Amino acid sequence: QVQLVESGGGLVQPGGSLRLSCAASGSFFSIYTMGWYRQAPGKQRELVAGISSGGNTNYADSVKGRFTVSRDNAKNTVYLQMNSLKPEDTAVYYCNTVAQLNSLGHSVSSWGQGTQVTVSS
Repeated sequence: QVQLVESGGGLVQPGGSLRLSCAASGSFFSIYTMGWYRQAPGKQRELVAGISSGGNTNYADSVKGRFTVSRDNAKNTVYLQMNSLKPEDTAVYYCNTVAQLNSLGHSVSSWGQGTQVTVSS
């Protein structure tokens, strides 16, 4: 149905930057929303940033002013630009999409496999 492939994770020093990408593929009719979640060791998975098909965005308070989410609808790809990274940002980052599968309006939420982001000196 919908397959998500994430890329861009890695090891960076505090204050550094990283850009994550997530490309969606499959037989879906359209994509309603795309977003990023993260889960740090011993913590609950949380929403980091999301973006609607119309370009409306929302961010977790902890990343406002530092992270920027964007999407390329033609490429079915969502990006997360992460600046001024902190050790507290260390987590596995997961891409999520809500897609319309057919003309009847059936939709489904899909998850990527996750990509590790480590912020350490």
